[in-house]
Amino acid sequence: MKRAFFGLAATAAVAMTLAGCAGTGTTTSGGAKATAMLAPKSGTSTGGTVTFTQQSGGVMMVASVTGLPPNTTHGFHVHEKGDCSAPDAMSAGGHFNPGGKPHGQVSMPDHHAGDMNNLTSDANGNARASFLLPDLSVGTGPNGVIGRAVVVHKDPDDYKTQPTGNSGGRIACGVVAAS
Repeated sequence: MKRAFFGLAATAAVAMTLAGCAGTGTTTSGGAKATAMLAPKSGTSTGGTVTFTQQSGGVMMVASVTGLPPNTTHGFHVHEKGDCSAPDAMSAGGHFNPGGKPHGQVSMPDHHAGDMNNLTSDANGNARASFLLPDLSVGTGPNGVIGRAVVVHKDPDDYKTQPTGNSGGRIACGVVAAS
């Protein structure tokens, strides 16, 4: 009987420890989550949903975007301010760049924390993407996405032009909130 009780107590202790880790976003499953609902800007009909889930090694971003011109490529970034109130989304500020690094592709050693890969729409104007962002966290800390904005741009990001990648106007914007 004592052994069974000890086994249950140990199992409960391990479960409580793992539950505590999940709340901090340090595990690969059950990590903190945040979502941005994209709203049309600059006279477009672009919208969608972007989710961020904390995982070991960074944040998994999953995007589903609709209303894009068919078969086109678009810059896609986390911006510094969680403000999409301007009709052209300029209220979202510049790319989120807490490390003061040059603009670039996520696979490059130097890039803004908010730099993400381009989105490419299909023949119906829909784009889906998912990738791991190693420089972000789901939270409100220095590298946190909560309270920031996600912006879809009119043109593709060239990953070279400083500081924006020459991605053109902002056609959709959403504020990231805990979910």
